[in-house]
Amino acid sequence: MSENSPLALPVIDFSRLSGSAQQRKEWLEELGRAAREVGFFYLVNHGIDQQLTDSVQQIARAFFALPQEEKLKVQMANSPHFRGYNLAGVEITRSQPDYREQFDIGAEREALPVTPDAPAWQRMQGPNQWPQALPQLQMLLTRWQHEMTGVALKLLRAFAEALQLPQNAFDELYGALPNEHIKLIRYPGRANNESRQGVGAHKDSGFLTLLLQDDKPGLEVEVRPDEWVAASPLPGSFVVNIGELLELATNGYLRATVHRVVSPQAAQERLSVAFFLGAQLDAVVPVFQLPEALANLAQGPESDPRNPLLREVGWNYLKGRLRSHPEVAQRFYAELIK
Repeated sequence: MSENSPLALPVIDFSRLSGSAQQRKEWLEELGRAAREVGFFYLVNHGIDQQLTDSVQQIARAFFALPQEEKLKVQMANSPHFRGYNLAGVEITRSQPDYREQFDIGAEREALPVTPDAPAWQRMQGPNQWPQALPQLQMLLTRWQHEMTGVALKLLRAFAEALQLPQNAFDELYGALPNEHIKLIRYPGRANNESRQGVGAHKDSGFLTLLLQDDKPGLEVEVRPDEWVAASPLPGSFVVNIGELLELATNGYLRATVHRVVSPQAAQERLSVAFFLGAQLDAVVPVFQLPEALANLAQGPESDPRNPLLREVGWNYLKGRLRSHPEVAQRFYAELIK
């Protein structure tokens, strides 16, 4: 993207949240408008140290540069918690393979006991798999998760304020054991005669997603039915999008927008690092009572018949994971997919 290229998505300056009362009011209106009309925006002046951001990108590249046998030692197929490494083409979106190599981690917690009466979604909680060949990865990504959680929670509470709800309105859903998730993603180049599905069209399932992009394009947002715009890389920013939980909680006032990634051309690659702020697995999403003027603009949540939205957070997350990761589903959740 050249310096003069127009950006198709709004740019939200996070530092204005700490301005005067009038600046804060205007900023909250701008935030709410971006989330309702587009569901995607760039977040700048977010407070995350550039050196940490650079280090996370460097360690992600170092992970993907490991020998294949080292990466396969931590492959997701070993984990009932959907943690670990996947080869390009293993994850599925809308029944087609996504050509992205990736490594997933979540909050580091002990696995819950598997009992006959326990809901299957409890099995998603558990420890991560960490590559022994790159020991610094765990320390750096744990720090990144902590820092990103701080920004995302501050943003989530700003959304509550923009909706004229109490600042802590969503805190109970977030809970003491939230479903935080990091995904390191490498998109290899693809020839024109190959599938260019880096990631198929989808919505994210949590509260908020904050995406760190490199300088390669590929992310596209469906702003209106069948109208796609590029979320071109903007240095120093995160691309933020609304997840299904906020769409459900606001009866569709806030918009979880469909998006996809188009693979780079052959001989190129694209790297991104996604942070997902989610809710506690045992939470059930209510519909929050918005002021009448806002409630009248809510259009109800959009539910894809192929991927219906569920208010039970654990089941909603598990449904998506089972569909996307058939190897893990067959190995650890066979009773659910018969």
